[in-house]
Amino acid sequence: MTTQTTRTFTPIESQPELDALFERSALGPVVIFKHSPTCGTSAQAYDELASYLSGPDATEVHLLDVLRSRTLSQALAARAKVRHESPQLLVLQGGAVRWHGSHWNVTADAVRAAVVGD
Repeated sequence: MTTQTTRTFTPIESQPELDALFERSALGPVVIFKHSPTCGTSAQAYDELASYLSGPDATEVHLLDVLRSRTLSQALAARAKVRHESPQLLVLQGGAVRWHGSHWNVTADAVRAAVVGD
């Protein structure tokens, strides 16, 4: 009998956590979702990523709440050299942004393709 593991979003709450994700991206793709809990479009993107997380081959998704952590969100935009948007998904690899998308481009299919490198 196979047990399905339910994955959840992992919050990013500090600069050291964000720095560690950039370092970890040397080992493989790291997914960061910038989310605004008061935005309808962001809620739909959240649902898409929750769907992605329920899949068998999903990688961990790190969530940055842009309302609670505005300074951290701005630090991510500066370090990634990607203009801040919300919702926004960034896939890091090798310490740099491999793929990013915002608004309606944040879908389960898009993150699957970005993680495997399509």
